[in-house]
Amino acid sequence: MAEPALLEELLRRLQEAGGGGADSGELATRLGLDHQLVVGAVKSLQTLGDVIEAELRSSKRWELTDEGKEIVEKGSHEARVFDAIPPNGITQSDLMKLPSGKVGFNKAMSSKWIRIDKNAEGGPRIFKATDCIEDAVKNKLLLVQQGKDSKLDDKEKNELKKRKLLSEVTVKTYWITKGSSFSTTVVKQDTELTPEMIANGSWKEKKFKPYNFDAMGIVPECGHLHPLMKVRTQFRQIFLEMGFTEMPTNNFIESSFWNFDSLFQPQQHPARDQHDTFFLSEPATATKFPMDYLERVKKVHSEGGYGSLGYKYDWKIEEAQKNLLRTHTTAVSARMLYKLAQKEEFTPVKYFSIDRVFRNETLDATHLAEFHQIEGVVADYDLTLGDLMGVLQQFFSKLGITKLRYKPAFNPYTEPSMEIFSYHEGLKKWVEVGNSGVFRPEMLLPMGLPENVTVIAWGLSLERFL
Repeated sequence: MAEPALLEELLRRLQEAGGGGADSGELATRLGLDHQLVVGAVKSLQTLGDVIEAELRSSKRWELTDEGKEIVEKGSHEARVFDAIPPNGITQSDLMKLPSGKVGFNKAMSSKWIRIDKNAEGGPRIFKATDCIEDAVKNKLLLVQQGKDSKLDDKEKNELKKRKLLSEVTVKTYWITKGSSFSTTVVKQDTELTPEMIANGSWKEKKFKPYNFDAMGIVPECGHLHPLMKVRTQFRQIFLEMGFTEMPTNNFIESSFWNFDSLFQPQQHPARDQHDTFFLSEPATATKFPMDYLERVKKVHSEGGYGSLGYKYDWKIEEAQKNLLRTHTTAVSARMLYKLAQKEEFTPVKYFSIDRVFRNETLDATHLAEFHQIEGVVADYDLTLGDLMGVLQQFFSKLGITKLRYKPAFNPYTEPSMEIFSYHEGLKKWVEVGNSGVFRPEMLLPMGLPENVTVIAWGLSLERFL
């Protein structure tokens, strides 16, 4: 809101204008104020109702550039060059060292104010070709500065514009006239009807500001990312920064072979029971497997091999064929490692995945039938448990978790295995944040990976970090 004194001054000037109106630009000039201040005052008066009427008008006018203002003050470049030449002349090299030398020399030569003696001793020499000159450029710019640019024709204006001494600008001003409720005093309008006004009847004598039904309301907040997706994005970015490649995880339905058998998990393991796993009724079984690899998995389960005694049981393909909702993304890791083993030459890799897995859990406040598993896998020559702990330290430090502890654990497909604990500053205790280990030879060697290749891995629940 503009100052009340300025508002009343504008109203007084408009009153003096009689039945006509006033231009905001001219008012700014008369009051010696910046035009934007006057525009602000006009808009403030418009909010008071029908006190004034304002029509926005656009017009074009010529203004001097900074270089043009300098010429008005000091003369044109060619005039300055002419004035700098002494009676006995000046060498061209010395003339070019002057601030206006290069531009002024060419223009002065075109106007035939100066001449050049190319055969002079000491190099080309510049002399005056006339005794006096008229600085037409300065005079034209003076007319523009005085608001008399109408005395110049379009050709003259365009020549000055080409020399970047003039610029044509669009000026927006308001033509202000009296409104139906015009007054030279500013009465502040009320914007709120209060219970007190209604009770004492003062509202009858109040002047209220009209509602602006065209005003834009506050934009409602919407379309936020789910908190789980925000955390998922953060984890994904950490893996990418560490040089990991994301594994394809778009197959929620998996066969028992890839979900359990390929991981050296026996067919009588409790995790394969219907109380823990969702089995499919249609299609109930899978039929396509790499049969040579399947035979090697069957042998290591039932007979042993690769330095292992195996589980010594009757391995059945019917169990391996059962379809289910994957219980972990390690099934995806198994597929990727098998694919890696089929290459002619092994190359170290770092894989990761973040996606949904499904468990036949009893639903309660802390358990659902599905959750998101985060998994990291590194395959390279001669990796050790120390390498796994180092990668985990780097991974969790990017999450701001620096206090880690490890506890020996058992997993069917990793040996050694470790549970990962972090110190929770809020709870003031150590809490489990994940599981990890080194994949067993009984899992890797049947795939065809070289004997000196080790694969370290870890997994954790995305929901646990919300």
